[in-house]
Formats: sequence, structure tokens, C-alpha cells
Amino acid sequence: MTANFTGGCACGAVRYECDGPPMFTWICHCRECQRATGGAGGVNAVFLKSAVRFTRGAPKYHDSVGTTGHKTHRGFCAECGSPLAARADLFPEIHGVSVASLDHPEQVRLDAHIWTASAQPWDYMDPALPKFPGTPSAEDLATLAAARASS
Repeated sequence: MTANFTGGCACGAVRYECDGPPMFTWICHCRECQRATGGAGGVNAVFLKSAVRFTRGAPKYHDSVGTTGHKTHRGFCAECGSPLAARADLFPEIHGVSVASLDHPEQVRLDAHIWTASAQPWDYMDPALPKFPGTPSAEDLATLAAARASS
């Protein structure tokens, strides 16, 4: 299958391809994503894990334990520090890629805001999008994916 989405880090040491459209996209406003990106949070396009492959290099992962007690793995380029990917043990079948690292981030539309309980007061959240105060449930993820598929 031809990759529909491609991307990589700022220096070119890491490149990836994603097959098909994302299941959904979101901005995560948790403190870890704020720290990892240096901004309001991490904007991720979420794919099935099997749809994401690194074609040059590989991210270096930093692991942290979230409030659910499960690990989250954030991938960065070891050379330039660009945020590239996110995985969570809570949902092992999915893999997020940083929208900022896509070659064409304009192809992505935002579907939801998560971890809104940690959002900074100066952060704007689109009032039309669903908001989750913490980690969405598996049912919430299925609802987001179904909404995207039907649009």
C-alpha cells in the first residue's frame, strides 16, 4: 500500500510513512505533552500501530508513567530533538505521530481535545470539538474513529 502520510524530524535523520488516513487526531493538553512540545500540548494523528513504519532512523523514546499507571512512550529524534511519535501501553494497538512532523500537516483536521483538565488558561480550545478531561476510554476512541470514518 502506498503511504498516505509521510513525515520526519527537522534534520532528516528520522523518516516515517503511515498507511491510510488517521483514525482520529487530537491535541493532548496533559503536562507531559506540554513539556515535550514546549507549548499548549501535543497534536497527534493517531493510526493503527501496523500502519506506521519508520523508513530512516528511529525515534529515541522517553517513557513516563501516566495517571492510569500505564507507560506512555514519546519518541524524539536523537539528533535534533524533534517530537515524532507517541505510544501508550494502555492502548497498544494505536500509534500517534506528531502532526508538526508531517510533510503536509495541512492534510489533518483536529477531532478532539484530551486532558483538558490540564490545559493552560491561555490555551484556546475549539468549542465545536469534543473534550475529555483526562484519558479517553476505549469506547471514546471507537466513537471518535467512527465519527471520522463517517465524515
